[in-house]
Amino acid sequence: QVQLVESGGGLAQPGGSLRLSCAASGFTFRYYFMAWARQAPGKGLEWVSGIFSDGNTYYSESVKGRFTISRDNANNTLYLQMNNLQPGDTALYYCARVSRFGQGYVPMDYDYKGQGTQVTVSS
Repeated sequence: QVQLVESGGGLAQPGGSLRLSCAASGFTFRYYFMAWARQAPGKGLEWVSGIFSDGNTYYSESVKGRFTISRDNANNTLYLQMNNLQPGDTALYYCARVSRFGQGYVPMDYDYKGQGTQVTVSS
C-alpha cells in the first residue's frame, strides 16, 4: 500500500533552517507529481511546493525564495529545505501525492498524504 512518512520537523528560531524528508513506498515514486502542504492551527490545508518527475518545481508565493523542494527518485525520497523560517511558517507539514492540479500547477487534490511532521518557529 502507498505510504508517505515525513521526518525532520522540530523547533527553529526565526531566521533558522530545517530540512524535511518524506520516504515514499508502495508506488512508482518517480512517475508522480509530489508536493508539500501545511496546515497551521485553525486553518485549512495550504499548498507549499510541488515537483514533477522531471524535476520542474513550483512554489507558493509565501515560501518562494526561502524553501527548496527536491526529490531523489533512486531512493524514493522527497525533500523540503526551509531557510529563513518565520513564525508564520509554523504548521504541520505534509508530504502528498498530487492527483489533480490546476492553473500554474497548483495542486487541487491529493490522493495520498502522510501523517505530517510539526514545524514550530519561535524565539
